[in-house]
Order: sequence, then structure tokens, then C-alpha cells
Amino acid sequence: MSPRTSKQFQEIREEKRTLIMDTALEHFAREGYHAATITHLATHAGISKGLMYNYFESKEALLRAIIQRSVSEVMNYFDTDRDGFLSEEEFEFFVRKLGVLLKQKRDFWRLLFQILMQEEVREHFLSSFVGAGSLDLSGIDPDPKLPAARIMKVITDYFGRKAARMGPGYDTITEIKLFMMTIKGFAITSFYAGDSETEENEKTINRIIELFK
Repeated sequence: MSPRTSKQFQEIREEKRTLIMDTALEHFAREGYHAATITHLATHAGISKGLMYNYFESKEALLRAIIQRSVSEVMNYFDTDRDGFLSEEEFEFFVRKLGVLLKQKRDFWRLLFQILMQEEVREHFLSSFVGAGSLDLSGIDPDPKLPAARIMKVITDYFGRKAARMGPGYDTITEIKLFMMTIKGFAITSFYAGDSETEENEKTINRIIELFK
């Protein structure tokens, strides 16, 4: 048997890393973030505790990796050319792709939603994604070095351009808030929707695009 190549070792490492993250996500959701210890997670992932630390230096680092993976997966379809300008076509593509992701990985997103309902997990999410700021547009800006600030700038610019088209009376801030609440509501509903609601979800996506494009 020929020795493994560096590429093969990297693939094995990525597979093991994914296994650990998937196992942790499931157990964080089922038992709670504090109750699921590194030893517990290592046992259920089928590896030693020592090997676990070769992949993640702490349980907090493991949680951050899970959150960053989920955010990155969605953001891959947001402002796809990364030019900081969200066109109407990119906006529609993002909303439609979000609907697909929520359907294809329903179990993953349901688990993620469950762990984000745990207060200590939400704090980790806010510190790694938003920082000391907020996404509620209340006047507190997110940390400019973190993803939330970049996303909010692109969204604000997008709706600002729409305001110029719509004319007086168009409230940009209210429209952004309404869009974000609509997306959150759609995502939460999709977590628990069955396959029988696929057609209804498609109608909802079309309506979201019609309202905000």
C-alpha cells in the first residue's frame, strides 16, 4: 500500500473535523451547550479526547466553528461577486437560494436554531458575528471588522437605492427591519415545514422578492 499523500491527509482531516462539528451540533441541541462536555462529544464522535483538541482548542472554539460554518454557507450566496454592491438580480438569487438551503438541510438548520435559543450560545454568536453592536438598527453599529457590519452596509445601500426609485414617503430603515423580520420568520417556519408545503414556500419566496426587490 502506497503512503497517503498530503491531499489525502487533508481530506481525512476535513472529514474528521466535519464529523466532530456535526456531532457537537446534535448534542448541543439535545443536551444543551453546557451539559455536552468535550469528553462526551469525543466519545460520540468515536475519537479520543486528546485527538479532539487537535482539531478544536476548546468547546468555545468548536461552537464558533459551527456558527461560522452556517453563516458562511448562507453568505456564499449573498453579493456573489463580492463587490459590495447588491444588484436586484443578486438579491433575488440570494432569497431563492436561502429557500433551497433551508429545505435541503432542514435537520441541520433546525438543530442550529435550537442551540441559538440557548442564551449562552446566543452570546457566543453575537460576539463572533456582530461584536458589541446590534443588528436591530437601533443606532448601535456592529463591529466593522465582523461579518454583520459588511452585510448591513450592503443591505442598507441596496434599500437606499430603492428609496431613490420609490421617492418621498419610503422609509428605508423600516423597510430593512421589515425585510429582516420577514426573512427570519420565513426561515423559522421552514425549519418545521414538511415537504407538502414546498409549493406554499415557493409562493412565499416569490412574494418576498416582489415586496423587497
